[in-house]
Amino acid sequence: MRGFRTLTALTSVAVLTAVLTGQPASAAVDPQTRVSGTTAVGTHNAYEKSTYTYLAQALDARPGLIELDVWPDVFTRQWRVSHSNPLGNDNNCVAATSAAQLYTGTRNKNLEHCLDDIRLWLDAHPDAGPIQLKLELKTGFSSRTGQGPVQLDALLAARLGTRVFRPADLKGGYPTLDAAARANAWPSRQQLAGKVIVELIPGTVEEGNPTDTLWTDVEYAQNLRALAAAGTLERAQAFPAVHRAQAGDPRTRYADAGLRPWFVLFDGDAGAYVTGGIDTSWYDANHYLLVMTDAQNVAPAVPAGDVEAARARVAQLAAAHASIASADWAAMPTVVGEVVPRG
Repeated sequence: MRGFRTLTALTSVAVLTAVLTGQPASAAVDPQTRVSGTTAVGTHNAYEKSTYTYLAQALDARPGLIELDVWPDVFTRQWRVSHSNPLGNDNNCVAATSAAQLYTGTRNKNLEHCLDDIRLWLDAHPDAGPIQLKLELKTGFSSRTGQGPVQLDALLAARLGTRVFRPADLKGGYPTLDAAARANAWPSRQQLAGKVIVELIPGTVEEGNPTDTLWTDVEYAQNLRALAAAGTLERAQAFPAVHRAQAGDPRTRYADAGLRPWFVLFDGDAGAYVTGGIDTSWYDANHYLLVMTDAQNVAPAVPAGDVEAARARVAQLAAAHASIASADWAAMPTVVGEVVPRG
């Protein structure tokens, strides 16, 4: 423990030096640090053309997380990527077959091409990452049209292949994901270089639909439990997130207590976590991954383009035990690429 505290103190000094000199703070984090012990910066809706011309440019900033909004098109049975169009694509993904093609060509492609872009970019930058790929399923799964957890897993496996850090990779010989996380079985950042951790959250349309009684988080957790029971957990490619901040253990919202141990990733508004009286040290103590969104809006809001204020906000949320501080900071790439010690 004394050695860890010494390392933390040294890296804190290095982070401060990085801030003062304008150098990336990620160099301050020992690559042997487990991913559960660091705080990285995420880019909200990195697929939007008004944010980045091409998705590869979002990856060039070395974010800890990028977010894609996904719609299961129930007519064509394709996976669309768009903010608000359920039947078409509106994004910066291209149909690249090599890294050289990532910055050119027609955009507005399906999810599989976005995944190809990520894989090709990582092939060209094997030292990068890990990248947390946050998929918001806007209307949830559509199993009746063949767009359920099984089909999404198959798509992720086909397009990202061995780049995915899967639930089975965390679980190892532990009985559940929860047991593995609490034992801090997460690999180091160096071990996860070139890897993608896929996060699934319920979508805004799904959450606002009173007729939808089976949300993404529950449906995918059911998928994990079933695969584990069948001895085929390696087929699962994603981690379902408990969405929205809540005091205590937010997994108690799930009436089926047997699903709770399959959630080790949590995602909610940064302001709610920081000012809502929530003990966020619980997440860190149990080595759960915690995504804090809209980091720029925590009072006082970070002014657009203010690098120093943004870095201070990252430090604030790291101290509040976030794994990812997600924000609209595409215009500040030196901040987007930062990684600092957690807690």
